[in-house]
Amino acid sequence: MVSLDDIPTVDISPADRVAKLDPPDPPVDIVLDTDTYNEIDDQFAVVYTELASELSVTAMYAAPFHNTNSDGPADGMERSYDELIRVLDLIDHPDPDGIAHRGATAYLGDQSTPQSSPATTDLIERARRRDPDDPLYVVAIGAPTNIATALHLAPEIGDRIVVVWLGGQPHTWHTAREFNLQQDLIASRTLFDSGVPLVQIPCMNVAQHVRSSVPELEHLLAGEGAIGDYLFDIFSNYHGRPNDERPWTKAIWDLAAVAYVADPASVPSALVSSPILNAEFTYSTDDARHTIRVARAADRDAILADFVSLIDDHA
Repeated sequence: MVSLDDIPTVDISPADRVAKLDPPDPPVDIVLDTDTYNEIDDQFAVVYTELASELSVTAMYAAPFHNTNSDGPADGMERSYDELIRVLDLIDHPDPDGIAHRGATAYLGDQSTPQSSPATTDLIERARRRDPDDPLYVVAIGAPTNIATALHLAPEIGDRIVVVWLGGQPHTWHTAREFNLQQDLIASRTLFDSGVPLVQIPCMNVAQHVRSSVPELEHLLAGEGAIGDYLFDIFSNYHGRPNDERPWTKAIWDLAAVAYVADPASVPSALVSSPILNAEFTYSTDDARHTIRVARAADRDAILADFVSLIDDHA
């Protein structure tokens, strides 16, 4: 089985890595890796990437997931692919089947050897065509299985991409555990250990702040075309919403990852040493390790204002 000892190494100098970790200067070419059916935030992120003028989306990949919305990682990936097509149809994308690609059917840590998929094949081919001085941004908002698999199969692409990953917790948190990270420990460890230029968007105290409420989104999204109605519907019918009149807001986590690329000022960040992700899902620190960039905050109002304006313009 693929183990914590099997992490590939990206051939990139410390200076080149730090240069690639400068906040992007839009317009930016990106691919989006998404477990779209996992809950309701990925759908918002898919729409954001497609409508933002600062971003040129060249491909989208369905990522595996397993929770109450799927029967296992393979089923989760397939449901994510179907949901990805549904959302692209709702925003009148001209070629949903051309831009969307199926990803891994098993977590990297559950495989004897890394297995290719249409998503990893597409990513490797796109990355190989990039100039190292003009990297492709890979925005990952699920378990990073597809991205890590591509690095295992073709580590040479590591100096031609920048991975922006929503996953894990802040490095001072008592645990690293978070849905995207804990689903595939080997894939998550690959991002931290391989040396690929990595921007981490932690969840607690960062992406967590990008949240809204039913009354707010009813005012801002309902009636704003087919996609506005759909996003409001899945938000207002979220299974975690209480049935009584208690105050309730919901984090739309994945918007923070897209916002970092579209408007870096709305997601302040800093350069730090890459943490060591332990098998017990805790972090250890070593200042001698290579550099990554970590988001420190997310400007909720700026991100939602930008997103809502895009929906309004589209409608």
